[in-house]
Amino acid sequence: MLYGKEHVDRYVATDGEEGYALAQRRLILILTTTGRKSGEERTNALIFGGTVTTIWSSLQGRGSSTALVYLNLVAHPEVHVQVKGDRFAAHARTATAEEKPELWKTMTAIWPDYDGISSAPNVRFRSSS
Repeated sequence: MLYGKEHVDRYVATDGEEGYALAQRRLILILTTTGRKSGEERTNALIFGGTVTTIWSSLQGRGSSTALVYLNLVAHPEVHVQVKGDRFAAHARTATAEEKPELWKTMTAIWPDYDGISSAPNVRFRSSS
């Protein structure tokens, strides 16, 4: 099982051949954000819902690092996304109250542990291309 930087490195090096699909339908994308304080690029492997034009992931719950990813997105919503070998620029935004229930239902179907963190924001990504 891949984690953290090793996961990101293997995913990027293999265009997702390693690290895209985890057990039980859990798909992974690579998200590069800009640090809200440092201005440095930050790259993370995140579970996502699987669509191409709208990619979203729940970002708060598994410790402070995911909360920091969300705060970076709020400060700098222009991001870079990699899904398998496809790389594109995107714009992130927090899901609206109307969007959140359906997104949350999808996300908890993929990763049931998210039910314990139902206050987490969902973030949607729109391709900039």
